[in-house]
Amino acid sequence: MTGKRANGEGSIYPYRNGFAAYVWVETPDGRKQRKYVYGKTREEVHAKWIKLHGEASRGPVATSVPTLAQYLARWLKEVVEPDLKPKTAETYAMHVRLYLVPGLGSKRLDKLGVRDVRAWVNGLLEQCQCCAQGKDSKRDDPRCCAVGKCCRQVPSRRTVQDARAILRSALTNAMAEELITKNVAGLVKVRSARRTQRHPWSVEEARQFLEAARAAGDPLYPAYVLILVLGFRRGEVLGLTWDSVNLDAGEITVQHQLQRIRRQLVHDETKTEASAAMLPMPAICVAALELRHKEQEVARHAAGPLWSGSDFVFTTRYGTPIEPRNFNRSFTARSAKAGVRRIRLHDTRHTCGSLLAALDVHPRIAMQILRHSKIAVTMEVYTHVPSEATRKALRKLGKHLGAPSTPHGK
Repeated sequence: MTGKRANGEGSIYPYRNGFAAYVWVETPDGRKQRKYVYGKTREEVHAKWIKLHGEASRGPVATSVPTLAQYLARWLKEVVEPDLKPKTAETYAMHVRLYLVPGLGSKRLDKLGVRDVRAWVNGLLEQCQCCAQGKDSKRDDPRCCAVGKCCRQVPSRRTVQDARAILRSALTNAMAEELITKNVAGLVKVRSARRTQRHPWSVEEARQFLEAARAAGDPLYPAYVLILVLGFRRGEVLGLTWDSVNLDAGEITVQHQLQRIRRQLVHDETKTEASAAMLPMPAICVAALELRHKEQEVARHAAGPLWSGSDFVFTTRYGTPIEPRNFNRSFTARSAKAGVRRIRLHDTRHTCGSLLAALDVHPRIAMQILRHSKIAVTMEVYTHVPSEATRKALRKLGKHLGAPSTPHGK
């Protein structure tokens, strides 16, 4: 450069072993402040100074930019927790703690680039999380990574997709707050994972399971009926209260769920409005809930002053809510005793439509229970009709308390 300064270059000056410059900018909170840039040479600083002038002319500019870890902590507290359901907020916080902060947390928010995110994604797909999180070293008797035998517990592609999506959501909010000008996470793609093939129970297996639970006097038999016949989720069945059940009308309302969040049981509304609905109950469900009501009265009398007084349909013998993980364990144990294949509890929802067909529930009622928008979708399920012996066995389960053999609403 020549010895003569260009217009405005008075703000460029020698600084330590290089040069510095500043531009007066308007911050996101409306104040006027100096924003500084630094470099080894005057030419380098001049280029940064020109770029900063351009940013200042387009809108507010942050003068102090946090690291990604600092920003994510504030984002979780001020945006995610107030706006999202508690379980969703907990999931976001888990991904931030396990994947985002360890991999990218030290990066300054405005310095985070596409290459950084791409390198993080590629590394995460190959990184053993047992090693990264020190899981094995925390055991009393280490057996893999801590003793040099890496177990290769890499995260699934779905987990990496979710972590990247959470980063993208956080950076979208940072753009709205005018801390950054572009969302680099949105420019990095993660190839979709293949859908895992699920193999839910057949109607015959579901019938075998329910018959075994009923014969054994399992107190959770009515809960299993709701899960299999009405497609209830675990949280929905454990969060069910008696004021949502109308046995006389044969109707049940799905509106709450019970979940363990941050070491506490939380009874809250269902995740979405679409999840909430009033459903007609087939006879097997009415009979099962009548049975449950009688059993709970017996338990209440036996517990005496120790009874908690809650309104939950499914409780322990002292009236307290059932721990969700214990419900999973009970379901797995009952499956083994019934001699049926072990499946995930959530997979029972896929058997629901076939069971309704086997119970002779009218397709229009089944459409309402399954929450299908078109009757054609429901009829596809009804083309797979089980044997007559299975149909009779299922209807028999709905008669053991004198309930009518036909479903309500048929």
